Amino acid sequence: MARRLTRAWRISAARCALVLALALVVGVALHAVTVALLVTVLLVLGWGAWRLARLSRLVAARTWPPPARGAGVWDALQNLLRLRQQHTEGRQRRMVHMLRAFRDAAAALPDAIVALDARQRIEWFNGASARLLGLRYPRDVGAALPDLVPSPRLAEWLRGGGEEPLVDLLLFDEQVRLNVRRVPYAAGRAMLVARDVSQLMRLEQVRRDFVANVSHELRTPLTVVHGYLDMIEPEQLPGYESILYELRAQSRRMTRIVEDLLALSNLEARDDLPRERVAMRPLVEALRREGEALSQGQHAIRAEIAAQADLLGSAKELHSAFSNLVSNAVRYTPAGGSITLRWQRDPGGGARLAVTDTGHGIPAQHLPRLTERFYRVSTSRSRETGGTGLGLSIVKHVLQLHQAHLEVESEPGVGSTFSCVFDAARVVDAGSGDLP
Repeated sequence: MARRLTRAWRISAARCALVLALALVVGVALHAVTVALLVTVLLVLGWGAWRLARLSRLVAARTWPPPARGAGVWDALQNLLRLRQQHTEGRQRRMVHMLRAFRDAAAALPDAIVALDARQRIEWFNGASARLLGLRYPRDVGAALPDLVPSPRLAEWLRGGGEEPLVDLLLFDEQVRLNVRRVPYAAGRAMLVARDVSQLMRLEQVRRDFVANVSHELRTPLTVVHGYLDMIEPEQLPGYESILYELRAQSRRMTRIVEDLLALSNLEARDDLPRERVAMRPLVEALRREGEALSQGQHAIRAEIAAQADLLGSAKELHSAFSNLVSNAVRYTPAGGSITLRWQRDPGGGARLAVTDTGHGIPAQHLPRLTERFYRVSTSRSRETGGTGLGLSIVKHVLQLHQAHLEVESEPGVGSTFSCVFDAARVVDAGSGDLP
């Protein structure tokens, strides 16, 4: 295209030069060179102004200009404008087609999709939004979504920015449970995605009931087996002494697994816990003593209280979670290592209890799965130390019921730090009076 335009400029320049030469010859013949050249220049300028006005009208018409047959620069510009308009309209048609395809795809999704502007007003929503959120078209387009939803919990979540996903939401039907997520995008806008997780919740409840029932049914026969094994003295049966000791160890291990499964099922079935003051200084000291008893002098265990603050929650469940972390540190730290329990405040007003050890460390690829049930970084090492594979899962559920979370930092060969991180709403000054 650039080559054609250059050629057109050369042709137009040659034509102008030829016209001026003819004007000069005529002027010399008529003894009026100045007048002939001036008239010729005015004619050339007038013709150029006319072509420019014509081209302007073609641009303003927003239609494709007719193809120009000439070889001059004005004809080349007209053809270039026609080509650019063809390309632009082609791109627009493709974009419209893609937008329609995206809109049709979003409309066909089983999840409710709602496009919101910066003021939480509805710009668009798909068909599933009518079924799951009760929206109606075109009545609700342009309305503020927090004013339309029948759930105060959802409205408050929307007004608060919806940074964290909203889980297990009930709107119209108690049998329909939703998970809601807010996805921000350009210029303060956001996409609200609501997914029906009723079937998943029912399956999860079936799983929890199954585990709880099986664990409960296993507890009685295990207790009987364990009792009879304790009645048999290995010294009375020298030939079976090693077998009896192994049976006792495995019976105790099965009992611990059943107890942990029951504890985990109980936590999963609860939505909240008692909100009582938990004094952290005596709790951390008790955890240190428990660690020393479990270690039997093989590790250096110390407690650091860097925050004069207490927690709001369940003392029993928090003690269980923290004790799991301490026992894990003792089990997976070689003899001669050190373990530190540190209670401290965070910059945002929250607090954390960190358990740091100088153990084997955990490779980075295992960290995301540590809180899964029965997940083991090293199967042989876990069995040697007597772990059930459920401790960190219990810790995670206890923290979730306290609106807290677990952070893990580890380096193989150096050690690990497990931190229970609590929001400011769960932290109170140690010297304060009544609960907030």
